[in-house]
Amino acid sequence: MLRYQREVAVRFWNSKKGEDRERVGTSSRQKQKFMHTSESRSFASVAEAESNSDKKLDAFSFLRLCIGSFEITHRKKDGSPVTSEAEEIMEKLKEKKAEYEAIASSDSSFKF
Repeated sequence: MLRYQREVAVRFWNSKKGEDRERVGTSSRQKQKFMHTSESRSFASVAEAESNSDKKLDAFSFLRLCIGSFEITHRKKDGSPVTSEAEEIMEKLKEKKAEYEAIASSDSSFKF
């Protein structure tokens, strides 16, 4: 950051408008149920990196990819979920995946 940019930024954050924006941001962050743990990488970029392919995904592959990306972005370094809500969502996603796998294996006409 250049010196003049820093001066403008400091002036903004010390202004009434900057203080109001900080208050809104703080309030919004406190309302979040859980945060992802992939640092600055978005959920979409994690999913793209996990797919390792440019080919089009079928619905089931996409479902597996989304589940894997959610688990990557919502686990602590020790492997535990970031919150109990995240853990509940992971369990529901695993149940839904198992349900789709059961349908696909028993019905050959079922397509994702």
